[in-house]
Amino acid sequence: MDKNYYAVLMAGGVGSRFWPISTTAYPKQFHDMLGTGDTLIQKTFKRLAKFVPVENILILTNERYNELVLEQLPEVKQEQVVLEPAMRNTAPCILYAALKIQKKNPDAVMIVAPSDHWIEDEEAFAKDVITCFDKCEKENVLCTLGIKPTFPNTGFGYIEFEKKDVEPLKTVNQFREKPDYETAKDFIKQGNFLWNAGIFMWSVKTIVDAFKKYQPEQYNLFLSGLVYYNTDQERAFINENYPKAENVSIDYAILEPSSNIFVLPATFDWNDLGTWGSLYDKLDKDDNQNALVNCRVLAEDSQGNMIRSPKGKIIVIDGLKDYIVVDKEEVLLIYPKSKEQDIKKVLTKIKDKFGDQLA
Repeated sequence: MDKNYYAVLMAGGVGSRFWPISTTAYPKQFHDMLGTGDTLIQKTFKRLAKFVPVENILILTNERYNELVLEQLPEVKQEQVVLEPAMRNTAPCILYAALKIQKKNPDAVMIVAPSDHWIEDEEAFAKDVITCFDKCEKENVLCTLGIKPTFPNTGFGYIEFEKKDVEPLKTVNQFREKPDYETAKDFIKQGNFLWNAGIFMWSVKTIVDAFKKYQPEQYNLFLSGLVYYNTDQERAFINENYPKAENVSIDYAILEPSSNIFVLPATFDWNDLGTWGSLYDKLDKDDNQNALVNCRVLAEDSQGNMIRSPKGKIIVIDGLKDYIVVDKEEVLLIYPKSKEQDIKKVLTKIKDKFGDQLA
């Protein structure tokens, strides 16, 4: 394996649309959402470890999840777990991780990858990432993987690339916010738009220089701790200074103002596993198109349901169509798939009525 290859696995989110399985105390990346025997973070780690040395994989997460990370990834040492003492979106944590890596290896190239994506063809994924790494090692560029749209999805941001570009890696014209349905249809019709998967590759030098240019305050804040990084004094510096960082995404802070960005249309199937509906799409179905995780189901006149329970539980349903049914100890959720985007609102109401212990 190439010792200059590094990975930053983003594992700090809560995944509230997967409530009641995903909670603040135990979010979705630490659950076996697909019923495969591996949690999402374990699957992502194994995928990255096929081409990145295990010791070069950093896990970026909230400090409350430190023990969960070490428990689920026994190959990882404590110094590989990069802890955020406060939630500050993706830009500050990526800069922090990049500076840590740069101090250790100035020639490093790195991938930033979410911990909760579904990718079946892992060989194609590795090949695409290494294609981007090759370009990042030779040129001062920022690379991302884009997903060819299969329908006018309004839940993703889009990447518009240069139509005339004949190279595999396309010049990015601009990043587009989540569109309405008609705009999304127009994007697909134009043919030079990809879904933004939030998977990025760059050299540590290029990304640090980009922060220096476009986010000088963030850059100076984190650079002031360089002497402490990868030492016993790092934690104290980060605890004091990280909360001072601006709450801003990497897209807004770096990618939108940059002009040296390239996108590679991915050659693998991808799903961001952001909702129960997206999970339903990727699971095997029974004869009535019901997707089952862990449970045994007796279904009468019931089709298109997403059903999950503790392992081995028997669930009986009759006359239920296109519903999410999730049974978890103190919570039973029975909710229309068509309203799954409202689960976050339901969670707010649950907190108001019953307190935070269920969230």
